[in-house]
Amino acid sequence: MTDPDVRASIMRAVYEALCEHGYTELTAQDIADRTDKSKSLLFYHYDSKEDILGDFLEFLFERFDERVAETRDRPPVERLAVFVDWFLYGPEENDRQSFHVAMLELRTQAPYNETFREKLRKSDDQLRAVLEEILRDGLEAGEFNEHDPEETAALLIAAFDGARIRQLTIGRDEYLEQVRKGTATWVFDDLLAEDASFPADRDPSTLPESDQQHRLAADLGNDGNGDADESNDDEPTERDRE
Repeated sequence: MTDPDVRASIMRAVYEALCEHGYTELTAQDIADRTDKSKSLLFYHYDSKEDILGDFLEFLFERFDERVAETRDRPPVERLAVFVDWFLYGPEENDRQSFHVAMLELRTQAPYNETFREKLRKSDDQLRAVLEEILRDGLEAGEFNEHDPEETAALLIAAFDGARIRQLTIGRDEYLEQVRKGTATWVFDDLLAEDASFPADRDPSTLPESDQQHRLAADLGNDGNGDADESNDDEPTERDRE
């Protein structure tokens, strides 16, 4: 697809449709209904629903890279806090939670779908690389004690991902706060140098907009300007969707 505006419009439509229908019930018509294109025109750009979702995952990688670049001028401890917020946002954020449920459905298809498996593996590599970079920068800046960035990154992502999956699948919202506090107490306490501290009481749902727009979940469909259900000049209007 050559027109970035057309692609962005379709990708936002995919996000909205996933939030409403989930992966299993998602159809190409659901996506087309949220753009100014018919289903036939949608397939002018893509060969199949799988092709659309594959490009959607690629789109997320690109947006994530952009958001990471915007935080690189911050101190490593603050970047680490932002990374935690990307994963452990509040359970009351329904749109983002609905999206992550849909993504969890998609992940269950990866063992049987090479395209999804390849994209999700790329996502995992991307997340680990970002966190390892933060940890290495913290070592160089003297904010973190000596540790193995690769092992620490693998441990943290597994803990955050596990908390989110349990919250989504069995409704245990307390996992999010428990993992956040436990990580601050048992991991970051040893990781951070004596004159550095991690904001353990940081609440993602009350962060300033400048911080919220950098969260992983906040990047999935709204140009980082607020919640996905808030309108902005780039989103399709109701007339566009009719």
